[in-house]
Amino acid sequence: MKKILLACCALGFLAFSTAGMAADAKKVRIAMLMYGMKAEFSQLMQHYAMLHPAVTGGVAEITLYDGRYDAAVQNDQARMAAISKFDAVIVVPFDFEANVDVVKIAKDAKMPVVVFNAMLDTKDMDANVQSNDVVGGYLEGKAVLAKLGCKGNVVIIEGPKGGSGEIQRGRGNEQAIAECPAGAVTVLERKTANWSRAEALDLMQNWLSKDKGKIQGIIGQNDEMALGAIEAVKAAGLNVKDFSIAGIDGVSDALNAVKAGEMTSILQDAKALTQASIDIALRRVKGPDYKPMSTVWAQYPAMKWDDGMAAFYDVPWTVVTPENADALLKDRQ
Repeated sequence: MKKILLACCALGFLAFSTAGMAADAKKVRIAMLMYGMKAEFSQLMQHYAMLHPAVTGGVAEITLYDGRYDAAVQNDQARMAAISKFDAVIVVPFDFEANVDVVKIAKDAKMPVVVFNAMLDTKDMDANVQSNDVVGGYLEGKAVLAKLGCKGNVVIIEGPKGGSGEIQRGRGNEQAIAECPAGAVTVLERKTANWSRAEALDLMQNWLSKDKGKIQGIIGQNDEMALGAIEAVKAAGLNVKDFSIAGIDGVSDALNAVKAGEMTSILQDAKALTQASIDIALRRVKGPDYKPMSTVWAQYPAMKWDDGMAAFYDVPWTVVTPENADALLKDRQ
């Protein structure tokens, strides 16, 4: 058993199914290609995939692949999925352009492919499931600027360069800034911290030293980076509440920081993104008789099922407030 586990880890994948299903030849096998598995939001997506009723009920088996934040690794894992004759692929791509190969590989192998939580520079996927990142970037930008009265100096901590999240959330950030009076808001610094709390902490420490006393607003393109910035502010002996800070995702630490009045977080629903993608993949494999099994379709009636055949599914954003944070945290217990 130890040797089997080591072999699986070396290849960057882990298979999950319910006990006693090994003999079920009709079980739909889905390869789920994650850009990485370290951050909490990624872990939430994995968690909710395993809780999908089709997985717990023996209809489907999910095999998770860890892309290790490397587009080339994800492309190789797509080739492995094709060789292994999976029934479908769902993917959270690391790179907007480089991971187009995942779609090509899947289509060549006649596997339905659903892209979720991000976009790719192609229209050849079967479906794309995401929360509109331009809107998310706009919402977090507006939250920061509202506290500042639409004037002052801000820094933007970006996601990995070239990823659709960085590109689109950046556009949303810029839209929010553009709505302020001309010249009222200055972007002092703008650089990637690769979705990493640790990298954002280091980056923010450098900026607090370089631009001492000048920074009023911090736009983190995800919560992990916003939280890293908060750690840097505290380490510098400064009052977090003197800054206007926002992030995106609604990870647990961010929800608690919202409750403490330290930041704003824009929730993208990991459960809805993941479970909707699995339902759509199952519809493409099993045909028109398949009906969605997840509860997320009832939770978000504006996200129409459309017989599982639409090209794009938009999961709504939720602004986290001190009033709704506890309910969101409870849902994860």
